[in-house]
Amino acid sequence: MNISAVVLTKNEEKNIKKCLESIDFCEEIIILDDFSTDKTIEIVHKILKIHKVYKVLQRKLNGDFAAQRNYGLSKATRDWVLFLDADEEISPELKKEIVSCIKDKDSIEAFYLKRRDFFWDRELKHGELSSVTKKGLIRLVKKESGKWMGNVHEVFHTAQNCKILNGYINHLPHQSLSEFIKDINNYSTLRAHELQRQGYETNLFEIVFVPLTKFILNYFLLLGFLDGAAGFTYSFMMSFHSFLVRSKLYQYTKLKSND
Repeated sequence: MNISAVVLTKNEEKNIKKCLESIDFCEEIIILDDFSTDKTIEIVHKILKIHKVYKVLQRKLNGDFAAQRNYGLSKATRDWVLFLDADEEISPELKKEIVSCIKDKDSIEAFYLKRRDFFWDRELKHGELSSVTKKGLIRLVKKESGKWMGNVHEVFHTAQNCKILNGYINHLPHQSLSEFIKDINNYSTLRAHELQRQGYETNLFEIVFVPLTKFILNYFLLLGFLDGAAGFTYSFMMSFHSFLVRSKLYQYTKLKSND
């Protein structure tokens, strides 16, 4: 198919095999690696050596996911570009749907792909992830239709016609609680620095009550409790992420004002 797949990697030796196997229908595969120190690149070459066209590019992320994806977009040579993370897989149903849609000669320039998130081997159907499951994320685009914006919670911006597909990306992050905590610490630092650059400040009220409100919203109002222990843990951890973002932002802005 006339598709370039762009996959972001950073020490993904546990996930990359299934991810690559799920995009074997793409004519070109571009691995954009943030200088992995594990066996990620070795595994990539082993799997993709039979693929007709693939590239392995290394580029520092520097806390800017949009810039990383836009760099991958600039290196793609096919008309359509599919963006995936290494802990994501294209389901067989979505694969068939993509192949069918790409063949259609209509005016659609970007597709929202729905995503199913799994934690502790359980699909999270409720809480804050429910909107991603229902509405999806723009991940399949025509090469010249737009660009990515936002350092951490990056979004593809396009003024063109979009369509939602029915198949799913399967997302399997945080294989252990320890990894979850490590990721939250990392992403909260990136997000706090992003807010600092944008001139945001916070206070004790936000540090205390925004995470609490977020937990009540995700666990109770958005029915996260229906996802059992996984739902509780995920809701709690994302509230903790909110706490860390605001606490770090307070620290960074306070230190800056004391310089």
